[in-house]
Formats: sequence, C-alpha cells, structure tokens
Amino acid sequence: MARIAGVEIPRHKRIDIALSYIYGVGRPLTEKILAETGVQAGVRVKDLSDADINKLNNYISQNIKVEGDLRREIQQNVRRLIEIGSYRGLRHRRNLPLRGQRTRTNARTRRGKRKTVGSARAEERKAPAPAK
Repeated sequence: MARIAGVEIPRHKRIDIALSYIYGVGRPLTEKILAETGVQAGVRVKDLSDADINKLNNYISQNIKVEGDLRREIQQNVRRLIEIGSYRGLRHRRNLPLRGQRTRTNARTRRGKRKTVGSARAEERKAPAPAK
C-alpha cells in the first residue's frame, strides 16, 4: 500500500479512486490534484512510481487541508457555534438536525434509536391485579 498524507491507500484501485480514501479529498478534488501533478488518472496505485507518489504527497501536504487538520478545524467551528449560542449550536448540542429538516418523523439517524414514551406504563395500568 502507498502512504499519501498519512493514509494507506489501496494498491489495487485506480489512483483517481484511491485518493478519495483520504479524509477531505473527494472525486472533484482528486481530478484537480491529478491535473496539477501530471499523474494519469487511470493508473493503478501499485503501478505508480515513487516519484509520482512523492509528487502527490507534496502537493497535498502543501496545498490542501486534510485528515487531522481538517477534522480539528471542523470541530473548532462546531464548538464556536455552541459557545456563541447560535441556533445551529443549539441543534448540535441537542444532537438534532441542523438544516431545517423535520423531526416529527424521520431524523432517526441523528436522533438515535426510538425511545417509547408512555405506552408501557399504560398497559400496566389496564391489566387487572392478580387475585390472591
């Protein structure tokens, strides 16, 4: 496996796909990186020369914020929103959707597993007490 920007990218994949394994690098940015460095998109990672890998590594480290630095910046942005008490910060704090999605139904990914409220206790009250 080749190591680019501190990430082991898979050897058997094409370089244009393999670069997207790096956090913060998607398909459009991959195309831009390959155009700037002059590396062909269709080449498999295992067929890249050391010079090509060094070119990619240098370009990414100098021009693009990826992995730990990017995660840290995003985390700081969220923390700032929470501290200033903005609406988005409150939604982050309560672990709810931020961008206007409805929460009466759906939003399960963000809110987590359903917590049933009230129905279990109602069944207990309806059941008659056992006779002694």
